[in-house]
Formats: sequence, C-alpha cells, structure tokens
Amino acid sequence: MVAVVAAVVTLSFFFFFRIDLTSDKRYSIAPQTKRLMEQLSAPLAVTVYLDGDLNPGFLRLKRATGELLDELNVYAGEPVNVSYENPSLASTQEERQERYAELQERGMTPTAVYERDREGKAIQKIVFPWAEIHYRGKSCVVNLLKNIPGKSGEQNLNSSIETLEFELTDAIRRLTSEEVNKIAFIEGHGELSEEDTYDISLSLSKYFQIDRGELGHDASALNQYKVIIIASPQQPFTETEKYIIDQYIMHGGRVLWLLEGVRLARENLSTSGQSPAIELDVNLKDMLFRYGARISPVVLQDVQSVNIPVNIAPAGEQPQFEPMPWVYAPLLLTSYAHPVTRNLTEVKAEFCSRVEPVGEHPQLTSALLLATSNNTHIMGTPGSIDLNNLPDTRDTDYFNTGYVPVAMALEGVFPSVFANRMVPQGIVNPLPRKAESVKTRQIIVTDGDIIRNEVIDGKAVPLGLDRFTNRQFGNKDFIQNAVLYLADRDGWMDLRSRTIQLSLLNKKATQDDKTYWQMINLVLPLVILSVFGVVYQTVRKRRYR
Repeated sequence: MVAVVAAVVTLSFFFFFRIDLTSDKRYSIAPQTKRLMEQLSAPLAVTVYLDGDLNPGFLRLKRATGELLDELNVYAGEPVNVSYENPSLASTQEERQERYAELQERGMTPTAVYERDREGKAIQKIVFPWAEIHYRGKSCVVNLLKNIPGKSGEQNLNSSIETLEFELTDAIRRLTSEEVNKIAFIEGHGELSEEDTYDISLSLSKYFQIDRGELGHDASALNQYKVIIIASPQQPFTETEKYIIDQYIMHGGRVLWLLEGVRLARENLSTSGQSPAIELDVNLKDMLFRYGARISPVVLQDVQSVNIPVNIAPAGEQPQFEPMPWVYAPLLLTSYAHPVTRNLTEVKAEFCSRVEPVGEHPQLTSALLLATSNNTHIMGTPGSIDLNNLPDTRDTDYFNTGYVPVAMALEGVFPSVFANRMVPQGIVNPLPRKAESVKTRQIIVTDGDIIRNEVIDGKAVPLGLDRFTNRQFGNKDFIQNAVLYLADRDGWMDLRSRTIQLSLLNKKATQDDKTYWQMINLVLPLVILSVFGVVYQTVRKRRYR
C-alpha cells in the first residue's frame, strides 16, 4: 500500500489529472473552457459580491461559484485571483445606500430576499448576486442569478448553477478576445430600422461589430459576416439578392430570419381598430421550402397573452381601465431542450404566424424553439382583424389548438435553391458555386416584432419590456442567444445545455420531524462514540489483565 501511494504521488508530479466522481459531472469543465483558460496572458481578478448573511440557497450558489472559479484557476495560464465582498457591510445606513447606488450604476441590480425568522416575523435582505471580472484594464459584470417567473426559488438557483460556466466564460471570452467578429442587418426591403432594433443592437455590440446595408450585386459582400439578420422585410427580394444569400449559406454562412407571414395595415389598427389580413409574400418561400421550412400565412390568437388596459366604462362616464388579454400578442413558450431557449422566460410576440418543417432532408435536423400555449386559435387569410370584437378567452371551442410552432432552428447540410437554375444576371465577384452547403445553421422566426423595441419620445424602450405591467419578457435574451448560437463554431452555447440534478429536501417532513432528525444528527453519534469507548476499554482491560 505504501509503495502504491508513493508511486501515485510521484506520478502526479509529472502527469496532471483530475477525476470527477459525481454522476452529473458537476465539477468538470468543458474542453473549450480549459483551452480558454490556458490562453490567459495576464492575471484575472474576480470580485464576487454574493457574500454576507445568506440563506442556504444563495450560500449554495456562492459555493458553486467559488468551486467553479477554483477549477478555472487550475487550468489557467495565469492566476485567477478571487475576492468576496459584502455590499451590505457598512458602518451607517447612508454609507450602505451609497454603496448600493454605486453598484447599480455599474449595471448590478440587487435582489430582495424575503424570509421569516423563528417567530414568523418577515425579514427583507438585499443581496447582489453578481461578479465582476477584471483583465488587462478592462472589466465586465456577470449576473449569477437566473430569475425565471413561474419557477420556485430552488429551481431558479439550480438553473443559475447550471449556467455558471457559460456566464463566466462568456465574460472572460469578451475580455480576452482580440478578434473582431461582424454581423449584419440586411436592408432594402422595408426591414425594421436602426431605431426599431436599437436595444438589441446595443446588447449584441458587446460581441460583434454590427453593420447595416443593402445587398446589391456583389456576391462576396457577405463573406466577412458571421451572421446576417433579416428583420421583418415588407418588399420582395430580387433573384440576385436571393442568389447572394443562398451562396453565402452554401459556404457556411448563417442566417436569422424574422419574417412576417401576414401583411396588416397597422396604421388602420391604431385608428379604427380594423385591418385586412392577407398573405405577405416577399419572394422567399421557395428558398425556405428548399431549406426545409414553410411559413403558413395565418395569424395566431392565444389565451396566454399580454394584458392591455381597456376602458370598460360606458361612453361619457369616468374612464375605468381593466387589464384584458390581448390575444394577438401571445406569450410564447420556450424549449427547455435547446441551448438558445433553455432557462428562458416567455417571449412576447404580436401577430405571429406558424412555421413547420417540410420535406425529407436526411442531412438536416430541426428543433422547436418557440410555440404558443395549449389554448390557441389559428386565423386563416385572407381575413379581417377587428380589435373592437375580440374573442372570448373562455371559449374552449374557439381556442381549440395548442403548441403551434413559431420559431425553429435548422442545422446540417442545406441544398441550394439555385442548384439547377441559371445564375442571375448582374452578379459580380461570384463565389465558387455550390449545390449544397457545408454544415451550417439557420433560425426561422415568424414574427418581426420579437426583435422590435418600442420608441417613445425618441428613446428606445428595452426590448421585451411590457410598459403596462412593467414585466420584462425574454425577447432580448432570445435574440442574443440566437445570434450567439448561429455564430458559435466552438461549442460554447452547448454549455447552456448542462444539467445538474436538483435534490431538494422535503420541507414538510423536515418541519414535522425536526426533533427526530436533530436527535439522529446530534445525539446518536455521541451514543455510538460512548458505546465504542466502553467496549474498547472493556476489551483492553480483559486483554491486559
């Protein structure tokens, strides 16, 4: 035994290895994370503000953060220096409030935790579940807590622990990256303006240089871009433009399509509350069909939708506003199985349509990202929308459809829509023509409003924020994750799919049998130790009498 232990200790000086014996590999980090940490050329300083008198859930999050940072330090080319700071630690209330305000100005919003003491008195604590990373004079803040409405506190904390590696490495990659990656918004077909996409552009600018422009006739114009975004076009694409996009995809390019299935007269909706609904054809159906997707020209109504204030008072009386379901603005369910939408709250849409996979493509895989609830009505076109005559949300015969797909991801080898067609005239700088693509990705969303932020008095409202209820939906995270997923060629987004089994105590059992378990944990070890001592002394006396 001594020889074996000595051999293992000796070998450990020459060969570095770590063994994770947990079933869900919670103490293992991904190979790409190891490579990232090995490439550090300067020390990394991390300040964790989750400290102080914390409840067991936040203590677990703090411990998981510390363990992950220790694991990162093991593989780092330069030291990772970790410090903990309690923002609530101050000599006076004024000093504490000043510290809170300072952290909030740097983008770190606090979380209020409500607890009860043994006497049942409610206690409010302010915690900052944030970390700040410093590298070569640059800094970045990381939100450690996922707060998904509808989930319990334990589930949110578990989701936070699952995504810790992605969140921390995402910040480290942004600080250490010297390469400038580019994405582009395509214009020239009535797409959403720069003002309409200001908020998401601001978020994506942390990762990419963002350009905007028309396609023209240069087939190589898109070569420099990791991802292109086509956001709610209203006019048809020319065959030349389609060819440029098609060959961009064939050479590995990636596209985020946000397309409307139905054309509405929105100015009429805001004035008279009525609008015809007809199919919106922007000359892309053949491309999408060839790539394995089809957008149906329908409008989806859903019981699970945004509430808007409606005046229910009779004419001539004092206005009385009540929240009413706005069935044309469904709250879309997110897929737990895909890294783009995992641990994401509902996404707000408006006048969305249906997308579905078509054809048999053995080299393609599709994944559902967003869908309506189980109480949906599909309104066909041509038709008419009348906001003054909304359907009754209690009518189950009307809302008789469920889980209609609104967004999907496609991955694999795509066939070219121009495989057996002539190259359009006017193309300059043509790329080597391909009949099928290298392995690549596309995401198709049947609603442009998902990426559009409101603009009030010249200022952009945060994307996904409902001004009437002050609730933040997951639109911004969804679009950002979608672009990162499309641009990802090293598997970083797979870190969002990590699963850690949630093992929770039975609170009722622990309260009802509290004394019993206290006796088991405190008294039983002492009894066992005493019995062992008595037996040991008795045996010893008899042996050496």
